[in-house]
Amino acid sequence: MSLISDVAAPLIEADSASLKHADAVIQSIGLPSSGIAVQDPATGETIAHVPDADVEAALEAVATADKAGTAWAKSSLRQRADVLHAWYAKLVEHTEDLAHLISREMGKPLAEARGEVKYGTDFVRWYAEEAVRPAGNFRETPDGGASLLTRRSPVGLAVLITPWNFPLAMATRKIAPALAAGCPVVIKPATLTPLTTYFAVQLAIEAGVPEELIQVITTSKSGAFSEAVLLDPRVRKVSFTGSTPVGRQLLKLASQNVLRSSMELGGNAPLIVFNDADLQRAVDGTFAAKLRNGGQSCIGANRIYVQDEIADDFVAALTERFAQVAVGSGLAQQTGLGALIDNRAVAQMQAYTQNAVALGATLLTGGHGYDSAGNFFAPTVLDRVTEDSDVAQSEIFGPIAAIQRFSSEAEVIDRANATEFGLAGYVFTENLDRALNVADSLQTGIIGINQGVPSNAAAPFGGVKQSGLGREGSAEGLEEYENIRFYNVARRATA
Repeated sequence: MSLISDVAAPLIEADSASLKHADAVIQSIGLPSSGIAVQDPATGETIAHVPDADVEAALEAVATADKAGTAWAKSSLRQRADVLHAWYAKLVEHTEDLAHLISREMGKPLAEARGEVKYGTDFVRWYAEEAVRPAGNFRETPDGGASLLTRRSPVGLAVLITPWNFPLAMATRKIAPALAAGCPVVIKPATLTPLTTYFAVQLAIEAGVPEELIQVITTSKSGAFSEAVLLDPRVRKVSFTGSTPVGRQLLKLASQNVLRSSMELGGNAPLIVFNDADLQRAVDGTFAAKLRNGGQSCIGANRIYVQDEIADDFVAALTERFAQVAVGSGLAQQTGLGALIDNRAVAQMQAYTQNAVALGATLLTGGHGYDSAGNFFAPTVLDRVTEDSDVAQSEIFGPIAAIQRFSSEAEVIDRANATEFGLAGYVFTENLDRALNVADSLQTGIIGINQGVPSNAAAPFGGVKQSGLGREGSAEGLEEYENIRFYNVARRATA
């Protein structure tokens, strides 16, 4: 199979109306004129500044949120639910504002940004509904001498640390269950994409969330922030989404005060296409699992395994899809792949491609950056990637489909599990028994069966092994912000 195209098509430029829309939203947030610079990854332009908080400001935020949390913890379940419903309505009302803002600061196409708004707002609606369904239990002791009541209470002040790749969804996925459980919040968004969090919290306050209850902190001193805040005795919970090495450091800090901890860490997702898969469905699912968010997703398909009998047809069809993707500014309706987050990501994609080819992989399309101030890299398909290639051993976080081939089910399961990570996996087959048996054998917390986007607000999102602990979303996500207590009520013996 030969390279489809090695000529870079012109990048698509932003629509002027979309650009103005995004900048108007930024102006409405009321940010300072200096501080940490936020850049548009599609242009390299500085579009805003956010505060660069020091340790003292972070601890002041902890004090403010903690004080506000006392009253919030005593609020009724209906009060919390009503406020969350109002926030949800505000977020939906501002869908286009949020989508344009996400695209401007993060680079993803508007269509995907709208998808993130839908996904992110779903968490707020879900926890507005979940807030009024508190878990609890009543049971008798085996000896019949007492009754046991179990109840839930807020775990306390929650420190939430979010990544840059889904700036709305990662914030709402943490804030909404914290508020529903009765917890105050200090949230630190990534400095690469902090604007969406500021805007979303502004909408929350307009919807009735007490202004002091959610404190947003941006800082260039992440290490000092984490050490000071997580060692503060008022903090009782930490939730982090990001890399495994950083997660390990946060867990060390959290251990000092025995904080409740949720860690959604790195991934190295296997995607397995068996020879009995529906070819079109497998290609569509792989395309979505790989190119969603430009591949900058912790559950993105990383190691794509295709069974020998179907491999040539699958690779040809996927390569054709990749070669047709239009690359350019996310603020253009035609764009299918936007900018990567920064120039380091582009350099990493180039290095992965060169290393894979040097070790024997075949480059079928893409494999290049662009002569642009923005951070663009072409959708890339590499076939017959060797297992010792860097692209097969690392979390790619970019638009490279790295394809390996396999012959048997037992072989591919062993290869898929040969990693310290265990966040997500994907299985494509028309055989239900095989789908469930392979899913059961994969050491991951999430499995997509015949689909490439398994995430849902109603599902417990999280991994195993070095991919983290705890769950976000669903009823399990609320439990991460609750303490379970039991009351032992003595029973008077009756005559």
